[in-house]
Amino acid sequence: MESYRVLLVDDEEDIRVGISRKIDWEGLGYALVGEAENGRDALELAESLQPDVVLTDIKMPFMDGLELCRILTERLPASKFVVFSGFDDFEYAKQAIQMNVSEYILKPINAPELTAVLERLHSQLDAERAERRDAQQLRERYEESLPLLRSLFLTRLLDGRVPQERVAELSERYDLALTGTAFTAAVVHVSGGDGSELETLSVQQLLEDNLNPEGCRCVQFLYNDSVALVAGLDKPGHVYSLIAGLNRVCTLAESYLKLTLTVGVGSPCAVLEDLPQSAAGARSALEYRGMVGRGQAIYIGDLEPGGGVPLVFTESDEQELTGAVKLGGEAEIRAVLDRLTEKLHAAGISPAQVQLFFLEVITCLLKVARGAELETEAVFGSGFTGLMKATDFESPEALRDWCLDRCLRIQTLIRNRRTDSAGRTVEKAKDYILSHYGDSDLSVEALCRHLHLSPTYFSTLFKRETGMSFTAYVTVVRMDAAADALRNTEEKTYLIARRCGYEDPNYFSYVFKRHFGVTPTKYRAG
Repeated sequence: MESYRVLLVDDEEDIRVGISRKIDWEGLGYALVGEAENGRDALELAESLQPDVVLTDIKMPFMDGLELCRILTERLPASKFVVFSGFDDFEYAKQAIQMNVSEYILKPINAPELTAVLERLHSQLDAERAERRDAQQLRERYEESLPLLRSLFLTRLLDGRVPQERVAELSERYDLALTGTAFTAAVVHVSGGDGSELETLSVQQLLEDNLNPEGCRCVQFLYNDSVALVAGLDKPGHVYSLIAGLNRVCTLAESYLKLTLTVGVGSPCAVLEDLPQSAAGARSALEYRGMVGRGQAIYIGDLEPGGGVPLVFTESDEQELTGAVKLGGEAEIRAVLDRLTEKLHAAGISPAQVQLFFLEVITCLLKVARGAELETEAVFGSGFTGLMKATDFESPEALRDWCLDRCLRIQTLIRNRRTDSAGRTVEKAKDYILSHYGDSDLSVEALCRHLHLSPTYFSTLFKRETGMSFTAYVTVVRMDAAADALRNTEEKTYLIARRCGYEDPNYFSYVFKRHFGVTPTKYRAG
């Protein structure tokens, strides 16, 4: 292990000599690499020697020790500083602490004290060195795993599984250096090969080495069982430069890899958050390969003019709508439906695609209703079959309002069911308490085992429905039973207490008096 470097600074030569000779530097894991008689000389030495520890007197000519520490703390932030002083002065100590000085030693300096200080500093330096080493290893591991993390992020992005509000943050985190006024996605289909991982990696490498279209910045990555890329475009029209570059790569793949590459290219979008729509267009373009031919780039914009970005009800859309219905209010539901309606307006696509989109929305609501065990007719009306047509509505807004009404119905039915269920649960609990109030070991845990409920959930539910805690309610039941026995029987008080769940008659009397304001005996006497 490399020794830590020490710089000794003191204007008295005999002190420097004494310290240098009396300390077992090597045995402590140090090397005394330099000495200086004032702060100015020490500053120059420190620049070249880069000491780990600086031992310095405070009062010196030209530059005192505190000023030296102040300057070196900025230049050598990892170094440790120990100051000596012949003055037992609190102000010196206070200033030293403010300057992040590690130790403050009063003169005359004795070897055992300085040795102990150096041992403590050695432990600190070891810990900090290990921390820096661990941090460096973490950085190296992160950099090694960055391509995989970036690939996973881009896959989730194209599949619509990244929340829109996190796209920018995660793009920066994974160093996705994409800039431009527009962005597009492309998906590769490979035929003529064995489908191995090596084959996929070869295609990715071919793209990385040979795709550099004008006005485009591309990132290639493994996408499911194939390869995809996203590109930042200086202008939306540069998508054709990308297509030309992809066609050249397709030719190279045929020549060198003996593989037929067909690349589906989606229409450009204005922001990264909309790449799922571009990716959907790319996948749709690939479906045309049997008609327009394999071994080339196929652009969705050439196949579906005016509809190059297909209308897709993404997984993210489904999650947002489901979450709003289950957890949000009317405002949250309306906001999600308004955004989906905007999709309809912006797409300008065929009625068939609108119908598919509408059916996917209905399917989402059916999933929520069935998950809550609701009757379909209660949500959608009698005679509902799911075969509704988007064209039955006068406008996208009318369709939105219909969906909003069904969402609110689902919310109301779920809320009512929860209320009914809570009421039934509390009534079961009351029945159990009435049957078991005489058990001295009656507890909320025993009741919850009987009802198969969590004690925390039950306690909250019981308090909300009854206005009192489980313990308070049990006490009321027991006190009512005790009062009835005192009024209508000649049974001994201690026997009544035991029958009401109190083994200790004195504690029973205490609870009874606290509840009724009189002792059991006075209560019986009237």
